[in-house]
Amino acid sequence: MGTLLISKIREEYPDRIMCTYSVCPSPKVSDTVVEPYNATLSVHQLVENADEVMCLDNEALYDICFRTLKLTTPTYGDLNHLVCAAMSGITTCLRFPGQLNSDLRKIAVNLIPFPRLHFFMIGFAPLTSRGSQQYRALTVPELTQQQFDAKNMMCAADPRHGRYLTAACMFRGRMSTKEVDEQMLNVQNKNSSYFVEWIPNNIKASVCDIPPKGLKMSTTFVGNSTAI
Repeated sequence: MGTLLISKIREEYPDRIMCTYSVCPSPKVSDTVVEPYNATLSVHQLVENADEVMCLDNEALYDICFRTLKLTTPTYGDLNHLVCAAMSGITTCLRFPGQLNSDLRKIAVNLIPFPRLHFFMIGFAPLTSRGSQQYRALTVPELTQQQFDAKNMMCAADPRHGRYLTAACMFRGRMSTKEVDEQMLNVQNKNSSYFVEWIPNNIKASVCDIPPKGLKMSTTFVGNSTAI
């Protein structure tokens, strides 16, 4: 149903950027018998008609809730809250002023080396359990380290099993763009084996001045990895 709508919307608005947040089936957490059929039949439409596909899956979201947020019985509300945080971070520059802005078209231009390679992994930082929140110092290096961590990815593909073609980091809050650029360069230099060498400077950073409610700063990660 959703992919049928995508093809109709693409016909109506061919010049618009189409960004979808698609929940992919995972073998461990399945609540619908027909999930594999849905995925198989919808991928073709997503490849042809969507410009950016943010891949999510319930297994990875449950893992974040259990391991990182220390929730014993996560509800769909908790999973949706994680997805909302990432969605909000990706679109934040469309809604608020910032020192270094980006929009969906800029993300597409910087993240997609070939038209069909538009399936992205997304992550969000800081993710901290309620008990340890007050002891956690939020700094740009800390956020950068956490957002590239495999445990923070919202789909169960492990980025360590592939290489990043490109990546984008959307920072929110009061911070220095110089520090952000230094951290991005640092990540690439330290982990050069995880980035393809034929796309130089392949991490895009944007900084928005308005932090999310209840946090001093946060960051959203979008990665185009061969692990997907």
